[in-house]
Amino acid sequence: MDQLPALSRVFAYLSLLTIGGGMAAFPEMKVLVVDVHHWLTSDQLTHVYSTGQMSPGPNMMMVAEVGQLVSGPLGAVVCALAFFVPTGILTFLVGRLWKRLEHWPWRDSIQKGLGPVAIGLAVGGLITFGKTAITFVNGALFGWITLALGILTFIAVVRTKVNPVWFILGGAAVGFFALR
Repeated sequence: MDQLPALSRVFAYLSLLTIGGGMAAFPEMKVLVVDVHHWLTSDQLTHVYSTGQMSPGPNMMMVAEVGQLVSGPLGAVVCALAFFVPTGILTFLVGRLWKRLEHWPWRDSIQKGLGPVAIGLAVGGLITFGKTAITFVNGALFGWITLALGILTFIAVVRTKVNPVWFILGGAAVGFFALR
């Protein structure tokens, strides 16, 4: 219960870093949730984030799971509201302003500059996530399997139009049989 104000502050702040998607906020989330507040371990955060990616609906609903683990059901509600309400309001306001500035000469330049920043933030998040998800423990076997799985999934996603559910199920099967 005493963690609710901190959860609210942390996840409201993190919500403002999600330009380019939730992965863009992952490095800072890891710092705050794991290193600063010690609410979860790095492995727990990776597991919660992975589960959020697999779940239907907004993948960043995983913030509610962090709140649940830290402060129970009320923590889940606080984290979800803190994460989604600020960006919802900001998106609404910026969208209205953006529409008004439709003929402003700087609008296209700003849009062209934000695209690469969003990509950079997302790739930075991906690398932070990968450092935990691709593990080299008790010998290198698990690390090579997880690294190969990640690379093969990336190649398949880029080169095919296979439904992502098959990659999720395949990853779960590899984990079940090879990563115990």
